[in-house]
Amino acid sequence: MYVHLDLGWLHHPFPVNNFKIISQAQIQTLKELGLSTIQYDPDKSEMASALNGDEDLPAGFLPDPESLSSSTPLNPQSLHSDAVEQWHAKVKHMDLQFLQAARGYEQLEQAALQQPQLARAAGEQLIANCLATLLPEQDVVLHVLSDSSANASSAHGVNVTVLSLLLGRAMGLKELALHELGLAALLHDVGKLALPTQPFVCGMNIGALDTSKTQHAHYAKHVGESVALAQSMGLSPAVTSAIAQHHEWADGSGFPLHLLGSDMELAGQILCLVNAYDRLCNPPDNHVSPTPHEALASMFTTHQRKFVPAVLAAFVRLMGVYPPGSLVEMTDGRQGLVTSVNTAYPLKPRVLIHDIKEAATLTLADLQASPQLGIRRGLGVHQLTREAVCALLPHRRVSYYFDSAVGVQPEKVLS
Repeated sequence: MYVHLDLGWLHHPFPVNNFKIISQAQIQTLKELGLSTIQYDPDKSEMASALNGDEDLPAGFLPDPESLSSSTPLNPQSLHSDAVEQWHAKVKHMDLQFLQAARGYEQLEQAALQQPQLARAAGEQLIANCLATLLPEQDVVLHVLSDSSANASSAHGVNVTVLSLLLGRAMGLKELALHELGLAALLHDVGKLALPTQPFVCGMNIGALDTSKTQHAHYAKHVGESVALAQSMGLSPAVTSAIAQHHEWADGSGFPLHLLGSDMELAGQILCLVNAYDRLCNPPDNHVSPTPHEALASMFTTHQRKFVPAVLAAFVRLMGVYPPGSLVEMTDGRQGLVTSVNTAYPLKPRVLIHDIKEAATLTLADLQASPQLGIRRGLGVHQLTREAVCALLPHRRVSYYFDSAVGVQPEKVLS
């Protein structure tokens, strides 16, 4: 049977939520989860071979087939059709905001080497502008991962800054600590400006490096140069420490000091995780980038030892199981693009859904208001139909758009 677990990654030991059962050990693990029912996909299951094989399924494991529908009734309870146009307008507005922030970052870069105090002033202003949109108790719309004309370094700097501020706020950092975290995130790569121009290895550095020791040593120097530039600006030890730790890993495999997670400050733990996430989503070597869902899944399953557990768990709660920009298949078979995350219900984001059977229309559905509609699995770009590619524009970077729900408790699966 091909099953789907409607659980967060924190609550089951399997590497993915959707898979075919191939062993008795998997069945035992599923039983130990204490679920009353488990969804399955008949089209991907091999019921005859499963029931007639050498090893019988445990008695009572299979639910009554009539209680499991192979299809979900179409009742999306979608937002008004004008919502699609409003969403596109909001994305355009966020792109403009992102461009302004990216230009601010470029001004900081231009002044960093020769006019450190001017660079500091530019950084302080940029962080103040970001914090002004983050702190109010209301829905927050943030602009990152844009396919604007901003260059790669400025886009990365702003992406990491915005996400670090979001995660820092979610983890309870106060105003001063948030401000210092933002400055560290903004300046973490500025030291590259002080190094001779050479091809840099990927900043993610997860897995085996395919570069020489000389190239890696050259790349690693940017950490110290970034710290030195921050010190020349007169920034606090909290800022310089976070910058110094942005390539350290919790398992001691990072650089330059091979610190453990317990040796790092919270700001450094946050910055190294967010930097890794953005490098996965936007690799500097122009390789095909994974979707946000694929990037987050990789961090949580394959590389989770490199991050402090509490920080990674907070990031998963913040981003949702399917972060904005993730491509997904709905339970009714349609394909969509996640546009926003409901932080109170991470499994119930808003999704822009493509339906080729209805004149290739787009529908913006709020899954929290659509109990009969859900996400079956994440998709890669190569799994989309040609029509969905054209309609959903998956290569367009989508703004991070977080819905806060005051007074609503988070789902148990991610609590």
